[in-house]
Amino acid sequence: MNKYLKTFLPHLLAFAAFILLVIIYFSPVFFEGKELELHDAFHGIASGQEAREYRERTGEEALWTNSMFGGMPLYIINIIFSGDLLSTLRSIILFLPRPAEMVFVLFFGFYILLVTLRCRPLVAFAGAFAYAFSTFAFVSIDAGHIWKVVAMGYAPLLLAGIILTLRKQYLPGLLLTALAVYLQISSQHIQITYYFALLIGIFFISELIISYQKKTLPDFFKACGVLLIAASLGVGANFGRLWTVQEYSQYSIRGKAELSDRKENGDGGLDKDYAFRWSQGRLENLTFFVPNLYGGGSQMRLGEDSETYKALRSAGNPAAASRDFVKNAPMYWGDQPMTSGPVYIGIVIVFFFVLGMFILGNNLRWWLLGGTVLSILLSLGHNFESFNYFMFDYFPGYNKFRAVTMVLVIALFTLPLTAALSLEKLIFDVKENNKELLKNLMVASGITGGIVLLVLLFSGSPSYVGSVDERLPEWLRSAIRSDRASLLRSDAWRSLLLILFAAGLVFFYVKKKLSFNILMLCLAGLIVIDLWSVNKRFLYDDKFEKGAKERFLAPTAADKVILSKGEGDPYYRVLNLAGDPFNEARTSYHHKSVGGYHGAKMRRYQDLIEHHLGQMNRPVLNMLNTRFVITGQAESPVQENRGALGPVWLVDKVEEVQSPDEEIAFLGNFNPSETAVVDASLFTVNQQEFSKEGSIELTHYEPNHLKYQFEASQPSFAVFSDIYYPEGWQAYIDGNPVEHMRVNYVLRGLEIPAGTHEIEFKFDPASYRIGNIIMLISSILIILLIPFVLFVAFKKKSHKEELVEEAVS
Repeated sequence: MNKYLKTFLPHLLAFAAFILLVIIYFSPVFFEGKELELHDAFHGIASGQEAREYRERTGEEALWTNSMFGGMPLYIINIIFSGDLLSTLRSIILFLPRPAEMVFVLFFGFYILLVTLRCRPLVAFAGAFAYAFSTFAFVSIDAGHIWKVVAMGYAPLLLAGIILTLRKQYLPGLLLTALAVYLQISSQHIQITYYFALLIGIFFISELIISYQKKTLPDFFKACGVLLIAASLGVGANFGRLWTVQEYSQYSIRGKAELSDRKENGDGGLDKDYAFRWSQGRLENLTFFVPNLYGGGSQMRLGEDSETYKALRSAGNPAAASRDFVKNAPMYWGDQPMTSGPVYIGIVIVFFFVLGMFILGNNLRWWLLGGTVLSILLSLGHNFESFNYFMFDYFPGYNKFRAVTMVLVIALFTLPLTAALSLEKLIFDVKENNKELLKNLMVASGITGGIVLLVLLFSGSPSYVGSVDERLPEWLRSAIRSDRASLLRSDAWRSLLLILFAAGLVFFYVKKKLSFNILMLCLAGLIVIDLWSVNKRFLYDDKFEKGAKERFLAPTAADKVILSKGEGDPYYRVLNLAGDPFNEARTSYHHKSVGGYHGAKMRRYQDLIEHHLGQMNRPVLNMLNTRFVITGQAESPVQENRGALGPVWLVDKVEEVQSPDEEIAFLGNFNPSETAVVDASLFTVNQQEFSKEGSIELTHYEPNHLKYQFEASQPSFAVFSDIYYPEGWQAYIDGNPVEHMRVNYVLRGLEIPAGTHEIEFKFDPASYRIGNIIMLISSILIILLIPFVLFVAFKKKSHKEELVEEAVS
């Protein structure tokens, strides 16, 4: 028992220390019941409200929602797979209250990786703390990018599983890799997964070369076989997620464009301007050395000692108004449209990364350096066109993602990993070659300190001009630029001092003036103080408040009016013009919205926004059954649109066109109550003239099942105000499946024979149904693997102990 306690106690203490630090940092959450206003997370809650209500009422999954962008699949919004038996594992890891849970999962994953790499607990603590407390993680949390951060936390577990397998610990490696693949994919942040896949690809190339040199290729390929099995299990446990998302992606803005002016990306992907809008400036990655190099964030807290505050007061502004302004001062002056904060992981970590480039072996150095350099180059986006446009045009899958600055998650991974491994190597080398170590220490200090000194030396050269400056008076611009320069210089001096402290500690350790424990406690303290103080600039106590989510979701006066007027009508839509209707999902919490908030809306709906909805084309709004418009005006917050056509109507005529271009152009000048337009190159209409003398009405509404009652003496053509999506929607007439078609560029249309009929639309995608079964089987296999691996490990341990006892006796 004492042996087990001695083994695990340091790790338990490391986790306890980290949790204590997290509790202190997020004390408003733990002790005051406050929460962050997580912008993206709250919008995510709002967009999935219809799905939650349906789940609570029926115990089933809706799979489709009509509450956002006129209608779309729920695959990337809010969906539960009954075959996912491993979801409890996520709940165990994410046990702390939000947002502390996200920081913990970053620490947890990275600590496991460093222990797998045989780092001592104190070294693992320092490296994992740096990974968890990077400013990128904290500003992402502040923005509500929950699953981005969680995906970053799961990534180290995957590398740990791969390393165990390559060490010939096949069963533990198989289990950990399978679980890590499952966790990583289940976070459903494909962009983060993609970037870490790039890094792991570099790692495998490095391992292949090393195996070739050591003539151990058979062992390498055997490990690859085990990893392939593990990956198959992890993918299988997510098969429904992957299949449904892949199926939807071809119809989303990540898929192939259909309009001729959008086909520049060939087989699909985002527009270059959209994808590279957030690109790091050519020197902006120097924020790794000096966090406030470019002013920090677009909204920074300044004090009353700032030049900006003094200028505001001198201009006659009241003290309260001046204080309010400097609480959110526009300090950022880099290339990006805006940013919540810089990418910074601690100058001490950067110092040990540079040191590692001199003391680590080639088997580690080159793949870590390669991943870091690739990350930095990709983050430059349009500021390094020759490389990044090539990647965008030719590298598989790369053109599916926007905000390329996010690729810096690779550098945020490799920097603390290299730093921790450097510390371990330092501890070993201090017994072997102190003279060489001191030389490398001087070089690393010179490089990192030299870069910071150059920043200081040239701090008078930049213009410090930001994109928002032109909207401000000259006297205020001048004061703000002065504060930007001051922020840069003070952070540069700060970084220089931290480098000197870290280098001094190592120097005294090499000279045997400090013990290992004192060295690591001091270095860990420097890392904690550094990152803690920088993060408090962006995620501070005042940002936490009580009831933030409830206030965000609470119905406004306009919502209450609409809910009252729309009572009894199960299916109308709302356009919210109080803000940007196509960049908010709060409306979706209470209504079925014409707009929404998601980075992967349907491609055709985006086309409709750009060509018609953005110009408030009344016929298009009518065909979407837009019954209410929120104006944002106090005197008349809601306007009722009498021209809304309802959930379904009959038309006189179906006009045929020959291309998507002609189809969307047709919507610019037509009467949707009389005419529908169809792309005849894709769909066939038996006749073009129809009778409107009959009747059709909605009799039953569920997001995934709609029923209509139809009666007419002649064949008719019905247009439904529902978004056309061919992968799973099936039309029925009197219980018999029939083909329906896309009309009016985005809606559903159906030819109906004369008589009295019941029309139904059901959403039952095979990708969900079959994918769920595969997930169930894979989850069971992984669960069964857990006791098997533990049994084999216990049996091996018992056998070793028997051999030891036999040898002793």
